[in-house]
Amino acid sequence: MLPLKDKDKPVVQKLLSAGCCARCVLRFCCVSVQAAYRQPQQETLKELHCFIGDTTDSGAAKSTEENKDEPAEDPPSKRPKLEPSLTGAELDQGSTAEKLKDEESQVCVVCLGILQELCDKNQAIKIVEAVKGENYEFDTLVLSVSLPAQLCVREHSCWLHVKTQLREKSIILGKDDVIQVKEAFKWIMQSLVAKELGGVAVVTKSPFEVGVEFTHPETDADCHFLASVCPDCFKPTKNKQSVFTRMAVVKALEKIPEPKFLKHYPCPPIQTTTRCSAQDVQCLHTSVFVAGRYNKFCRSLPQTPWVIDGERRMESSVEELIATPIVSAFRAQGFNFSSSGREDVDVRTLGNGRPFAMELLNPHRSRFNRVQMKQLQETINNSSDKIRVRDLQVVTREAMSRMKEGEEEKTKSYTALIWTQKPICSEDITFIDGIKDLTLEQKTPLRVLHRRVLAVRPRVIHSMTTRFLDPHHFYLGLKTQAGTYIKEFVHGDFGRTKPNLCQLLKTETDILELDVESVDVDWPPTIPE
Repeated sequence: MLPLKDKDKPVVQKLLSAGCCARCVLRFCCVSVQAAYRQPQQETLKELHCFIGDTTDSGAAKSTEENKDEPAEDPPSKRPKLEPSLTGAELDQGSTAEKLKDEESQVCVVCLGILQELCDKNQAIKIVEAVKGENYEFDTLVLSVSLPAQLCVREHSCWLHVKTQLREKSIILGKDDVIQVKEAFKWIMQSLVAKELGGVAVVTKSPFEVGVEFTHPETDADCHFLASVCPDCFKPTKNKQSVFTRMAVVKALEKIPEPKFLKHYPCPPIQTTTRCSAQDVQCLHTSVFVAGRYNKFCRSLPQTPWVIDGERRMESSVEELIATPIVSAFRAQGFNFSSSGREDVDVRTLGNGRPFAMELLNPHRSRFNRVQMKQLQETINNSSDKIRVRDLQVVTREAMSRMKEGEEEKTKSYTALIWTQKPICSEDITFIDGIKDLTLEQKTPLRVLHRRVLAVRPRVIHSMTTRFLDPHHFYLGLKTQAGTYIKEFVHGDFGRTKPNLCQLLKTETDILELDVESVDVDWPPTIPE
């Protein structure tokens, strides 16, 4: 039995007359018992007609009541009748069955067929075949549904249609109490999909999402009147093909007064000749995040692909050497690479390396244990002698932010090979070792002015050490605030960095080689060898 009450009878009658399907009738009666939606449409429709008194039994009973005073017919003959005539009850049953069949074949004026023929075992099989064809790795899935925006307009129309009559009977039907088409669809389909997948749980929250989209071109114009009535709700955007998004339509329906709506749109909605059609099933796994540290041993390798005026300058990059094996292993659709700062193409990164992180987009494989990650790390390291990766691990999205936290407060250590124009001796540079917390004013360097805003940035060199080589060369060790431009500190960048090494040594200086010795970020966690 359907969980309906006497107050629901006028709602049921009104909606069936308007051309609503049995499940939409349950929605407007605010039935939240999921099992009610899972039973066959025919049974629900039959029960609804029974509930409002439109039954063959009542007709038969009425006929019996009317004829009880009539004289009884002659006793039946013992000889069997070869062509028995139909009784009144049987005629009523045939008429009702025909009526039910007609109602079932009609396209629902609200859900446009979604809760009629598009949420059965056949649809579940199609969804599961699409999922299996994509070859994802998952333990659970969430089923999402994308509906045509015009369903909101049709539901609003039907709600007003019922509300008008019920108001006279002092019955209140809140729009927010009506069960959404999406919810009803999921209640029906989740168990069917789970069964077809061999018992995989279909839940409300999962990293793996299976999306079903429905369209109905015949009624696309249903929303168009809203643009003239509520123009503020419909603003063109670059990424949207249509301004009539579901959110925009819902917003407009909340603003439009009832009389104005009824003036522009029929109530109840007009019957359509076609049902919604289901588009391709879309599968999407939430991003997986991988982090580690890399060393760069080559002075002709950019961190990211180096393209100038559409022309590639280097055959590879740190990003590509790391990402290619990882993307392949996780069978990801794409990736985003980030790191704690970046080194120039001619700068090596030594020591413990530079922290990096990758967001893997829509990975088809997502479960990697520590041993498998170690094997993946070895694959990367064996693929090139230009880089090396360590501490490779899967991390959470929240942990990604730690790499960038307090970026400018972190310190980095460097070793630079310095050339001096004027001959020097070891005593000429020893004073540099005593300089502590030297504050620089660095105007955006000329070499990065094309990609960084013009500004003067204060940066601190915490300490320096020197090692004399010959009259024109020495090694300079620096521990600096992150974001300090070392090359510009050495040669001055035409006076854009002050003070600079030229001023300190009172001679022209330049940098011949630069190595990053350490990036002092305590992330990601170290993995024991």
